[in-house]
Amino acid sequence: MSSENPVSDDVLREEVRGWLADNWIPEQAAAVGGTERIWGASDELKAWLGKVVEARWAVPSWPVEWFGRGLSASQAKIIIREFASVRAPGAGQDRSSMWANTLLARGTEPLKAKLLGPILKSEVDMCLLYSEPGAGSDLAGIRTRADLQGDHFVVNGQKVWTSGAAIADYGMLIARTDWDVPKHAGISFFFCPMKQPGIEVRPLRQITDESHFNEVFITDAIVPADNLLGGVNTGWKVLQTALAYERSILGDFARGARSGAKESRKEEVLIALAREAGVLEDPALRQEIAQAIAYKKLNSLNNARVKADLEQGTTSPAMSLGKLAMSRILHEEARVRTAILGAQSLFEGSDYPRAEDANFLTLNAYFTSIGGGTDQIQRNIIGERVLGLPKEPEVDTSIPFRDVRTS
Repeated sequence: MSSENPVSDDVLREEVRGWLADNWIPEQAAAVGGTERIWGASDELKAWLGKVVEARWAVPSWPVEWFGRGLSASQAKIIIREFASVRAPGAGQDRSSMWANTLLARGTEPLKAKLLGPILKSEVDMCLLYSEPGAGSDLAGIRTRADLQGDHFVVNGQKVWTSGAAIADYGMLIARTDWDVPKHAGISFFFCPMKQPGIEVRPLRQITDESHFNEVFITDAIVPADNLLGGVNTGWKVLQTALAYERSILGDFARGARSGAKESRKEEVLIALAREAGVLEDPALRQEIAQAIAYKKLNSLNNARVKADLEQGTTSPAMSLGKLAMSRILHEEARVRTAILGAQSLFEGSDYPRAEDANFLTLNAYFTSIGGGTDQIQRNIIGERVLGLPKEPEVDTSIPFRDVRTS
C-alpha cells in the first residue's frame, strides 16, 4: 500500500476494478452526483466519499498516514481512469482539492488530524477569504487584521467575492499580522471558522442572475492558533501554494451548461450542437469548432506536463498558462456556440435550453477570467516568471505596510 511496497500497474488496476465492482452500483450515479459540486454535498455523496477515503482511493499519492497509498502520480491516474470509466466520483482529490492539498502541505498536525478526513469526505464546506474591496488583484495589500491574544487570534476586516460563504464551515483566510514590515512579509494564513457571531455574510447578485459570491464582514472573530498554516507572517508562501492548486483546478475544469439539456461528451459538444442545428457542413464553422477543440486538447497536455514535474505542496508559475488558457477556451467556446445558433441565441428561458446555455456560458466565462487571479495577473506571472521579462515597477514592496499610501 506504500511506496516501500510497490505494486505493478496491472495489479493496482485489478484491485481498484474489483473494489468498484463490489462497492459501486452504477444506478446510484444520479443520486450520488459528482464531486464537481463544491458546496452542499448530498448525504448519498458523503456516504460514498466516506467509503472511497477509507479505502484510500481518494488521495492515493498522499502518504499512508494521511489517507493515501504513497503511489506515484502515474499510478494515481490509473485509479482516476478506473473511477471515471464507471462514473464513480471521489478519486483524484490529491489533484483537485485545493482545501485538502493546502492543509496537507502547510497545516499543523492537530488541524490535519481534525479536518483532512472531513474535507475529503465533503463533510465540511469551505470558502476562500482572500480578496478585499481595496485588495483584489494586489492581494498583498489586504487590511483585514489578525491579532494574537493568548491561544487564539482576533480577526477584523472585510472580504469580498467569497463563493459559498453562506454555508461554509471554514474559510481559508489571509490576514495581516504585522504592519511594520513590507506588505508581503506581514501576512498570515488561517482556517477561519465561519459559523460564529463575528462573521456576517451578504450575498452579491451576479451577471448570471445567481448569488454564489458574497461579501463577508468580520468583527472580532476568533481563530484558534492551531488553525494557522505555516508560521506567523509566512502566509504569503502558503497562499502561493493554495493559489497554485486553485489555478490548476481552473485550468483543468470549468463549469458546464446549467439548463439540463442532454449533451455529448464535453469535447464533442460543439460538434453535436452544430449537427443538431444543421450547420455542421459550414466550412467556416467547422474550422472554428476544430480550433476550439484544439485549444482544449493542447491545454490538457500542457497541464499534464506541468503537473508531472510537481511534487505535493510545490508550485510552478507555469500553472498560470493553464488557467489563462482555460479562460480563453471558455470565451471562445461560448462565442462558437452563439455562432452555431445564430439568431436562435437571442432567445432565453427554459423553453430554449440551447440558447439559455450559450448565453449563460458567455456570461459565466468571466468567472474564470477573474477567479484565481485575473487574466492580467496571469499574464504578468507568465511574463516575469516564465519568460523572464523585467518586473513592472512597484514602489511599496520594501517599506513598512503601515506607511503604504492608499487612495
